[in-house]
Amino acid sequence: MPLLPVPEPDAAVRRNPLRLGWSAFANDTATEMAYWLLPYFLLNVLHAGPAALGIIEGLANGAVNILRLVSGYLTDHFPRRKPFVVAGYAIANAVKPLLALTRSWTQVLALRLADRASAGFRRAPRDVLLAESVEPSRLGAVFGLRQAMDTAGAMLGPLLAFAIMAWTHAVRLVFALAALPGLAAVLIVWLGVHETGGQAGVVRRGAVPAPAQPSAPMPRHYLLLLGFVTLFGLGAFSDLFLILRAHSLGMSAAAAPLLGLLFNAVFAALSWPFGRLSDRWPRRYLVASGYGAFALVQFGFARAASIWMLWPLFAGYGLYHALTDSVLGAWIAELAPGGKRGRAFGWYSALSGGSALLASFWAGLLWHRVGAVAPFYLSALLAALAALGIACLA
Repeated sequence: MPLLPVPEPDAAVRRNPLRLGWSAFANDTATEMAYWLLPYFLLNVLHAGPAALGIIEGLANGAVNILRLVSGYLTDHFPRRKPFVVAGYAIANAVKPLLALTRSWTQVLALRLADRASAGFRRAPRDVLLAESVEPSRLGAVFGLRQAMDTAGAMLGPLLAFAIMAWTHAVRLVFALAALPGLAAVLIVWLGVHETGGQAGVVRRGAVPAPAQPSAPMPRHYLLLLGFVTLFGLGAFSDLFLILRAHSLGMSAAAAPLLGLLFNAVFAALSWPFGRLSDRWPRRYLVASGYGAFALVQFGFARAASIWMLWPLFAGYGLYHALTDSVLGAWIAELAPGGKRGRAFGWYSALSGGSALLASFWAGLLWHRVGAVAPFYLSALLAALAALGIACLA
């Protein structure tokens, strides 16, 4: 019996990418309001050291990556993606404002664990939901759009933090007010995003979809990509070490969010163009270029001797993210066989973040025992090797 044509999804599903983008905008506004002040808060308010920062970020990254893998498997076994995404946003934005009440770095650790674990829980189902809402030929563009809006929120967050700090000098107030955009993020997903029902992606009217192949092995290119992403991740320690390095060069706590504003401005401006470009050019060249930019930035942080050097370095850090984040998301969606897309995103997130977990641990220890520049030199070397490997994938 011939297969029947598959109708186009309705207009509500096609609006998912924009609404997921707005939820990302609101969520990152909340996250970045607190994030760029956390090193100052730990060191100067709670009197914890760099080693504590490494433990907090290492364990937080561990939590996020374990949950990414779990949620990837759940996404492939349950047709509904939206409940996972709503739960992830709700938990994260319930705990963020509680930073205002902490009195020890261990309490900060507990809240960061809950925040990052919930972020990991929503990552794979959100990316699968996004990929199922568009045509395969537009994967790079929609992943780039979501990332651009996410990063636009990450621009607004530091700007709000800077304004509140300049007016009140009350870091705990910044943490408390992060609840407002966080609530908006939850409501946008809950009320505005529509379930895709596990469809294999938007198809043209009258087209017949390729059958799902849940038992198909992961492609060789996907496995090699995971290997190079993991190698890179071993040097991709937490961004908080960049802020800590900025403080060591004399950057004030009130001005630190402006570095985040610059980084995110570059990231937001370039994410969508690079995402669209990846729909026409080989994605490996863009990712390799991003890893190369990261290597140069980390080398620059090691060599930096004055505050003014921080501005181009943070701009370069935004360029690296724009070249890689959305492009890697589209690449994974493209490589994953039918029925395994959730697991493909889960393993990618788990390995990239798991290696970054180790990176945060060793960076804290190396900073403490060898010096502030040592982690940056080693990170630059690992990134350069990963860039070369990615460029050779054919």
